[in-house]
Amino acid sequence: MLMTTQRRSAIRTLRGWAISVLQEAGAIHECEEHGWAMDRADPHARDRALKIAEQDPPSDVSPDDAVAEICDVLDSFGDTCPECSPR
Repeated sequence: MLMTTQRRSAIRTLRGWAISVLQEAGAIHECEEHGWAMDRADPHARDRALKIAEQDPPSDVSPDDAVAEICDVLDSFGDTCPECSPR
């Protein structure tokens, strides 16, 4: 069957979904050496992630809860890798 819309892969947790959306929007990235997720501090990317959460939340989650999870995940990430030495 030909699919005309692209769907995201299944995510097992709401936090996992939020991380996936934040990566897709470009709001977070990984430390190349250690793999820690870091906030890019890009307000446009944050807005894109919040818009995705509002418009396309997981099937069993309200848009408000999806937005809240995006905010909670963003608040839990810093902008530096905890294992990298200060530069």
